[in-house]
Amino acid sequence: MLAWIGWAANLAAIVTRGLAVDRWPWGNMYEFVVAICFAAVTAFLVTQLRHNVRFMGAFVMVTAALGLGLAVKVFYTAAGPVVPALDSYWIAIHVTAAIIASGLFTLAGVSGVLYLLRGDGVSRLPSREVLEKAAHRAIIFAFPVWTFAVIAGALWADRAWGRYWGWDPKEVWSFITWVAYAAYLHAKATAGWRGRAAMIVQLVAFGCLLFNLIGVNIFIDGLHSYADVD
Repeated sequence: MLAWIGWAANLAAIVTRGLAVDRWPWGNMYEFVVAICFAAVTAFLVTQLRHNVRFMGAFVMVTAALGLGLAVKVFYTAAGPVVPALDSYWIAIHVTAAIIASGLFTLAGVSGVLYLLRGDGVSRLPSREVLEKAAHRAIIFAFPVWTFAVIAGALWADRAWGRYWGWDPKEVWSFITWVAYAAYLHAKATAGWRGRAAMIVQLVAFGCLLFNLIGVNIFIDGLHSYADVD
């Protein structure tokens, strides 16, 4: 019940932000992180309706709470217009897909961390098989969505800058993240890389995703430097 109440409050924050700025409310790091936290909790709650993943609830909610705290304390940006390059309907296509995929990848990342903790003797957690299945299920859904986000980003780049690919740091790390998750899926299909090895690969991929979200946006200058963080 608390998870659903938090989910509703997060949704209300996103909707009211959109109404305040009169656009899709993910034009900077604050809005993007808030949306990813919402997507992660949504992924958990929807999965819980079909599969028994209640054991993940506390860990997903703590992750989302930390993300929201980071958004409010570090990334907060006052409501306002976006830079001209983001003033496009492509933000509703490309960024929405990236948010959905990131939420699902976060769910898989939480499962991966719990898998390693379970292997180190935390016996109260579900079996490694259950955790591995939960992570794999989330990535199976997230990977094609992320693929679409990368393709949509290339199409948007052509409209905005006249080229599909320009070795911009965000483009490079989005592709690296795609390759890392593709490596995980390949590892799952290879007998010698199943289990713990495959989970480590997916956590490396999740690390690439986090660096793409935070490191590239904040610490590396490029055409995608829209973090609005001082």
